[in-house]
Amino acid sequence: MKSISIKIDEKVFKETGEISSALKLPRNSYIHDALVLYNKNNKRQILKEKLKRESALAKQESMQILEIFEQLDDRNEAIYSLI
Repeated sequence: MKSISIKIDEKVFKETGEISSALKLPRNSYIHDALVLYNKNNKRQILKEKLKRESALAKQESMQILEIFEQLDDRNEAIYSLI
């Protein structure tokens, strides 16, 4: 494991100590677990935004393909009407 040094407000430090004591967890474990959860949440948010962008691109491409098929269909109808 890697060690880090962080600076946090006294209020946050005190609250962290109180909560970790109430949960009977070492403060270090509590902070580690909090970072793991925070990272999972942020990864989810990043993925959500990526999927949103990619979905919009896929929708745009699907609409372009649909337009091409509609044009082909219109051409076929025009040909059949001439026959």
